[in-house]
Amino acid sequence: MWLRDSFNQFKAKARSLRKDIKALYLAYKRPDVPWYAKLFAIFVVSYALSPVDLIPDFVPILGYLDDLVLIPLGITLAIKMIPSNVMQECRLQAEDAFINGKPKSWVSGIVIVLIWVVVIGLIIFYTIF
Repeated sequence: MWLRDSFNQFKAKARSLRKDIKALYLAYKRPDVPWYAKLFAIFVVSYALSPVDLIPDFVPILGYLDDLVLIPLGITLAIKMIPSNVMQECRLQAEDAFINGKPKSWVSGIVIVLIWVVVIGLIIFYTIF
């Protein structure tokens, strides 16, 4: 019984996070959101919508770390930076957002791939020299 309740709470939280991503997507486009909140919201939304993960999912345990910890933490921090009345309006608008599917952030995917190329390059450089 408690397992079913826990699973239902988890599903509700996941739905809430999906809605909050949509709301953040709408919020960073608004002029009444502070610049630092926009910048962080852009980062969180683009990472969440990116087709490439910082830690690939095939890496045992760590592969799901970004999905289970980093993205919810980023969403929570971004929401705290945005004025509550603006966030509430964006949550109401978010119900109709992404009807035709979520947009993919290929720019952030490219940035993540470049980060991996730099990390691998540094590892190779420091192992050889």
